[in-house]
Amino acid sequence: MRKGELTRAAILDTALDLASRNGLEGLTIGLLAERMQMSKSGVFAHFGSREDLQVEVVHEYRRRFEQEVFFPSLTEPRGLPRLLGFARRWMEKRIREVSTGCIFISGAVEYDDRPESPVRQELVKIVTLWRAALTRAINQAKEEGHLRADADPEMMLFEMYGIELSLHHDARFLRLPRSAELAMAALHKLIESYRI
Repeated sequence: MRKGELTRAAILDTALDLASRNGLEGLTIGLLAERMQMSKSGVFAHFGSREDLQVEVVHEYRRRFEQEVFFPSLTEPRGLPRLLGFARRWMEKRIREVSTGCIFISGAVEYDDRPESPVRQELVKIVTLWRAALTRAINQAKEEGHLRADADPEMMLFEMYGIELSLHHDARFLRLPRSAELAMAALHKLIESYRI
């Protein structure tokens, strides 16, 4: 990578860390410039605007999510093993992020009532793609005969999301010590309830 690309990557990495801790709205050019020991104009030269920076942070979070959760799970056999891979890696990522926070969850709170925001539009697009991947994995598990024929993919997805959000709430907000253990057990119990 060239020097400019390296600097941009370093800014983006720092911006993602700040946004994970403070939310996307808490990400300011001034704070980022201070953390990077750069001028504000130096940061602007790489991203153009605060909103462009926020969108790029969302893209970087997506890229890392895909590398840690999505792509490794695709190597699992089609059906229940792949669905379990998605669910397990998603839960493990959420557990690792308890100390910082999840861009998808904090972004949903920050931008839920701002439909015109490009940041919200990117967040919705990415989360919708992830939900579609999970739904596809649930349907494939049914097709392979790993899950009951009457399993409702929409309900199963809703329940999986409920567990993830409960983990975030109990671990990050309430700081309950058994949150990760309980969430993982709840996820396994949920999937078992749909197995043949």
